[in-house]
Order: sequence, then C-alpha cells, then structure tokens
Amino acid sequence: MDFAFGPEDEAFRAEARAWLTEHASDACDARAWERELGAAGWIGLGWDADYGNRKASLVQQVIWGEEYTRAGAPTRAGHIGENLLAPTLLAHGTGPQCDRFLPPIARGDELWCQGYSEPGAGSDLAGVRTAAARDGDVYRITGQKIWTSLALDADWCFVLARTDPESIRHQGLSFLLVPMDQPGRIQIRPIRQMTGTSDFNEVFFDGARARVEHRVGPEGAGWRVAMSLLGFERGVSTLVQQVGFERELAEIIELATASGACTDPVVRAALTHQWAQLRTMRWNALRTLGTDDPAAPSMSKLLWAAWHQRLGELAMAVRGPAATAGPKRWSPEDPYALDELQHRFLFSRADTIYGGSNEIQRTIIAERVLGLPKEPRG
Repeated sequence: MDFAFGPEDEAFRAEARAWLTEHASDACDARAWERELGAAGWIGLGWDADYGNRKASLVQQVIWGEEYTRAGAPTRAGHIGENLLAPTLLAHGTGPQCDRFLPPIARGDELWCQGYSEPGAGSDLAGVRTAAARDGDVYRITGQKIWTSLALDADWCFVLARTDPESIRHQGLSFLLVPMDQPGRIQIRPIRQMTGTSDFNEVFFDGARARVEHRVGPEGAGWRVAMSLLGFERGVSTLVQQVGFERELAEIIELATASGACTDPVVRAALTHQWAQLRTMRWNALRTLGTDDPAAPSMSKLLWAAWHQRLGELAMAVRGPAATAGPKRWSPEDPYALDELQHRFLFSRADTIYGGSNEIQRTIIAERVLGLPKEPRG
C-alpha cells in the first residue's frame, strides 16, 4: 500500500507550514488565536462548502494537523467544537442547527465542551443518569458530568442525557446542545489531578435549559449520535496525535543518548520497540482513514493508550534516580512543581482509562466486531 502524499498535498503542506511559521509564535490568548485561525481559513477544513472555510481533502486535513503539531502551536481551545461537534452536526443535525452553530465555530467565536462521562458512567457510557425532562419547548436538565475538558471556558456543551425516565442502558438517551451561561443552573468545579494541575472539571446541572430545537437527532436516539461522534474523535485526530508522540519519543532518545542510558541493551531494545510500534500505528491509521471499519476506533485507542503509557514509564527509566527529584528551585507557592517529563508520566497513567478504557474497547471488539457472546451484566 502506498502511504506517500501527492504533489498537491505537499503544496498544501508548504502553505500550512509557512502560515504557522509566521503566526504561531505570536499566539497567546486562546480565544484570540481561535479567531485568527478562523479568519485565515484554517478552521473547518473539508466541511460542507456552505460552512467550511476552505476546501481540503481528508489527507490535507491530516497534513494540517501534523504541521500544526510540528510547529508547536498552542493547544486548540476550539478542538471539541471543530473536530467533534461539527462533523456530528453535518451527519445528524438539521439545516437550521448547522446554520446556527457551524459558522461561529468556523470563525473561532464559540467554544464547546463535551458532557458525556458521569460518576459511575465513564467508560460504560450507557449508564448515563443525567436526566432531561421536557417542559414545552425546552428540556430541563438535572445531573452531573465529570472529566469535562474546557468547561470553564466553553460557551456551549453537548450533553448526553436520559429523556425517558423509564429507559435503561442505550435506550432513551438524547443528544442536547446546552448553553453554559446559565448562572444558578450550571456549576463548574475544577478537578485537581495528581499532576497538580486541573485539566478537567465536574459540571453540575440543576434545571439547566436546552431548547428542543437544539436536540440533535430524534428524542431517545442520542446513543447513535454519541457513538458517531466518538468515531470522528478517533479519525484524523489519531494521526495528528502521533506526530506529538513522535516528538516525545525523539526527546527521550536524545536524553538516553546524552546520558548514556542507550548503552543498556534493555533500554535500547525498549526504544527500538517504541519506534517500531509508532510506525506501525501510523500505517494502520492511514490504512483505515476514511473507512467504516467498525474495529478501527477501538483498535486505535488500545494501541496508542498502551504505547503512550509505556513511553512515560520509559522516560522515567531513562532518567534514573533523577526522575523522582523535585524542582531545582522549590518554593512554598509552587511546592508540587513538575518538569515536563514528570508531568507527562503522571498524566499518561490515565491514558488507558479516559476516552473509553482498554477493557471497554476489548469488549466492543469482541461483541460488535467478532460477534462473541455479550458480557454478562449484573
């Protein structure tokens, strides 16, 4: 199979690289950067012509993501709206919904967060208990979501909620678009992690309102919409993610070379194994790009989660005793300071849990792809 990019793709890459070289180093404020990306036409690549900023093939969308990562550009505040919600609306939303929500995303004007996981319903998403009761032309939402990235900054949240109180598991769920600016009805609490940072949040809904016209798909059919969205999450973004992994691996190889750790045959074999697996993951991602292979999303998650977790462990092994040392300049204001590799190692412990745990991914492959008997549920 030919994994090379064509001349048109390489011309697109050169344009993207040149723009990022000129603009990315000046980026500071997250919202201002989103608007700058939107004004230059870099949000909404490949969307329907009525909503997107410029034409781009699936391969060119991958190229843009790769160059963005290589440029060391800021972490995208608009990722969830652009790469998760937008393709979901294009696939399942109505014309008025696309007209209302896609242009502000493409301009970088509105930011989104995702309301899926709950205490007791994380990887097993079908256990959602957040309720949405219809009251005329609105739903009133009550419940709790957890591990919600960007909740403090988001203007909107797409929420998976149970609209049929008598339903169980996958039935009776609806996909609702909820404005976050509802004082007294929505409360956000940052979650402090073992890294000392707060990348995630708890979100509490107490009668929060969502308009019926902002329900995506039929009432009770939210599971199908939600699963479709997860497929978009693990498409192009998987290849882009691997560029970041490539950089992280290169840093560890450089560190092992400088410290002499690479003279240890066990370390050298581990580094070689990581390099070979990363290449294999890339080829597999390219092979399945744009296909409807039902196993691809789960296989991708299984591969990269375990790989990245091993990379964090390898980084600590390469550094040796210094990996457990504290910051060079300790201060009472920041007693838990971590360097980048320490932070990456601690954060990677969650890789095999968030976004669907490894156990859940194996169950999906077994039941939905291989047709094995379903796992008993108590």
